[in-house]
Amino acid sequence: MRIIVIGSGFGGLAAAIRLRQQGHDVTLLEKRDRPGGRAYVYEQDGFTFDGGPTVITAPWLINELFERSGRDPGRYVRMVPVEPFYRIYFEDGSTFNYSADREAMIGEVRRFNPDDVEGYLRFLEKTEKIFNTGFGLIDTPFLGIGSMLKVLPDLARLRADKSVYRYVASHVRNEKLRRVFSFHPLLVGGNPFQTTSIYTLILFLEKKWGVWFAMGGTGSIVSAMERLFSEIGGRMVLNAEVREIVMDEASGLACGVRLAGDETLEADAVVCNGDVSFAYMHLLPERYRRSWRDAKLNRLHYSMSLFVLYFGTRCRYNHIPHHSIMLGERYEGLLHDIFRRKHLSDDFSLYLHRPTATDPSLAPAGMDAFYVLSPVPHLGSGDDWHALARPYRDRIVRYLETRYMPDLSNQIVTERSIDPLHFRDTLNSHLGSAFSIAPLLTQSAWFRPHNRSEDVPNLYFVGAGTHPGAGLPGVLSSAKIAADLIGSA
Repeated sequence: MRIIVIGSGFGGLAAAIRLRQQGHDVTLLEKRDRPGGRAYVYEQDGFTFDGGPTVITAPWLINELFERSGRDPGRYVRMVPVEPFYRIYFEDGSTFNYSADREAMIGEVRRFNPDDVEGYLRFLEKTEKIFNTGFGLIDTPFLGIGSMLKVLPDLARLRADKSVYRYVASHVRNEKLRRVFSFHPLLVGGNPFQTTSIYTLILFLEKKWGVWFAMGGTGSIVSAMERLFSEIGGRMVLNAEVREIVMDEASGLACGVRLAGDETLEADAVVCNGDVSFAYMHLLPERYRRSWRDAKLNRLHYSMSLFVLYFGTRCRYNHIPHHSIMLGERYEGLLHDIFRRKHLSDDFSLYLHRPTATDPSLAPAGMDAFYVLSPVPHLGSGDDWHALARPYRDRIVRYLETRYMPDLSNQIVTERSIDPLHFRDTLNSHLGSAFSIAPLLTQSAWFRPHNRSEDVPNLYFVGAGTHPGAGLPGVLSSAKIAADLIGSA
């Protein structure tokens, strides 16, 4: 079959590779000047900045793409473990080193509250059970209500009705520990106070397979996948923005795409790695989609957006680890502001990424590359980021300088930033959401837009907005689902 894949994020690249491995004629279309989607790479002044995902878990999902073509993944990309996974900083100066080492973690828990060790161990056992059930569904399509009904007893048994925070709080009493073990949904766009407890499986996933980093940055994985796709006969077209999915009126099937320059490309099937809501609203006329009309899409809950500052420093901050989580004084209140009130608060919590802690080649000799990420409300808030971006950047730099990185404002030699407008205008994400549809229980599995369109039988979706959801394991698994569905069609 002739198959067009829209978008070259991890989901699009993985789907294109798998489909080419099945023998299909695959063309991958990318709006921007290089592949990657949210994993776009910025290079400036001798620094290399990964634009998006930096936490790599379940690396075998990447490796198997190469192994399926008889390639040694180690010849394409080198991944190394990061230890500790994260260092969590609290406002009172205390820190928690989060790792896979069971005894070290027990020691960390004991430092905060000895009485919580037993509860932590029970929690760890429960996350393994949740993982064994939940991860088994990660590459299973939920195309009919029957598939959802089959898993409801398991979801009820695992207390999927509880939020991640509530589930953690039922095992540990110390508030700081509750934050340490509940922040993970933020990595996939979810509010720990709303996201279903099924997402605690992330904690066991990290424990089982570790947290990894690709030397050269996450962009090196994109480059490796691009190279593989080309080697096995795939075709990628850059600077090719899709304006419309072309439909055959008689059959109700997708028959190709129309590009921004009005060129039409024919296809027997279309796989969309673009934001699901944007694609339905802007690429497919509403008369072809009874299941996902604009009104229904607008009623969904979307993930937060992000403000991200990429910066290089003339000195090295060797006390800063690879991954840092800096939790502000408020936790539930801040998340309530971001997700429910859609209000940009005066305070924030941050994720600070220092890849040069592991790979110094990403910056000039003796210098450091960073990005600092702050969750912010999506554009449903009405915030004017044209006016807000610079003062928000300045507040973050002052905060880091005051608490963690002395003289930072004078050490920055290069920088750039993105905000919710970038997610809306460049990445075509509805409302500038950074992770598409939020991972609520009522927006998971069968309740999410399906991997195969409910209305257009030869239109498929991969990426964060469809099943199983955001995060590299989820996005790569969505590609496997779509390719398997096409292969069995």
